[in-house]
Amino acid sequence: MLGEWRRRGSRQGAADLAAAVELHVLDGQLPIGTRLPAERELADELGVSRTLIGAALDRLREDGLIASRRGAGSWVAATGHREAGSSARDDLLDLARAAPAALPGMLAAVDTARRELADHLTGNGYLTGGLPRLRERIAERYVARGLPTTPEQIMVTSGAYSAFVLCLRMLAGPGDRVLVEQPTYPNAIDAVRATHALPVPVALDPVRGWDPVGIEAAVRQAAPRVGYLVVDFQNPTGLRMDAAGRERLGGLLARSRTPVVVDESLVELDYEGDPVNGPPPLAAFAGDLALTVGSAAKSQWGGLRLGWIRASSELLDRLLSPRFAVDLGAPVFDQLVLAELLEPDGYAALARRRVELREQRDTLAAALRTHCPEWTFELPAGGLSLWCRLPEPMSTRLAVSAANHGVQLAPGSRFGVHGGLERWLRLPFGLPREQLVEAVRRVSAAAASVRGRADVPAGQVPVT
Repeated sequence: MLGEWRRRGSRQGAADLAAAVELHVLDGQLPIGTRLPAERELADELGVSRTLIGAALDRLREDGLIASRRGAGSWVAATGHREAGSSARDDLLDLARAAPAALPGMLAAVDTARRELADHLTGNGYLTGGLPRLRERIAERYVARGLPTTPEQIMVTSGAYSAFVLCLRMLAGPGDRVLVEQPTYPNAIDAVRATHALPVPVALDPVRGWDPVGIEAAVRQAAPRVGYLVVDFQNPTGLRMDAAGRERLGGLLARSRTPVVVDESLVELDYEGDPVNGPPPLAAFAGDLALTVGSAAKSQWGGLRLGWIRASSELLDRLLSPRFAVDLGAPVFDQLVLAELLEPDGYAALARRRVELREQRDTLAAALRTHCPEWTFELPAGGLSLWCRLPEPMSTRLAVSAANHGVQLAPGSRFGVHGGLERWLRLPFGLPREQLVEAVRRVSAAAASVRGRADVPAGQVPVT
């Protein structure tokens, strides 16, 4: 699992080894309770001294990632006193999460929601389907995009991930096959495995996109119980399926009676026009077994932790049972805030946000062309990240090295069902422009150290 854990030319062996182990803990590859090899065994396998192993373990113990007891060895105790994907270092730049800051106008929406909250305090606060006003606003957006929807076809959830988990619990069980794109959103893979189902990957070309013939063959041969697809600014590739492709794919799913969860978390981040004028939702073609998942996290703010499911009334009724096993409804106050943000003024603010994010996308692309000229990528028409092809298979090694340069990265292997994708790296552009430029400078230095180059000017980036 550690692979090429040591940066070439590095004399910080203990720091490099600790960073490599930490990366696997934060990525979930070393779950809590995993017992580490004995110091002597680890030293022999890695060809290093026990002193180096001891120093690396000391670092991990200080960070709270592992615990040790005399006679019992060491084991993964937690994800550390730092939140996964962040760091105690003040200068660390987070390129592991594809999420922007809160939408301008958030505080005004909070103030309005605070006044409206009084009308709900006399009730019990449990809204299983969601706040009626919010369901109406969400349904109206689907209608505007060409998918007839009533508020009764909307269920508000505690985020898009929670929505997907609810759908999985209803549709799939142990041993069932779930069709997914390759690459795809890592948490979706984890959710499938958590239900003891089997993810079945279908290759997604980074330029041409979806292969209808390949998807049809996978549906015919694997007979999946459900599919999970992201057809609007796909995470991580940024690709978008055109209307003709949606009609063909939706017809296939409808004819085969294959349920599909369509993740539209990024649909509002369209940099080439108003999302209302984009391709119709896939659910418009996929029949009554399509469940569309939406989210406020990417377009409004992740701190709201709100998502929703758009489906037939029959499917939503079936979702009630698995929902009661997960939660009893989303927070009322958060729903009041989001309902305010989905009013016309909120969409005007979102249009301004799209202009800002497009500039950040172009800034990241320009910085990569300057500092990482050997990297290639397709400029996405929307979404929150660039899917970069690296000059050699080094994504995991680069993520380890970048942490020592003050940048948190998610290696390409996290986006594959069975790992791999070492020639690929997702770089989000949700940070302010000046931070994006600095992050690319640091990543460039990390890449140079991984590849053993000596042409990076000393002092260009802070190295620990």
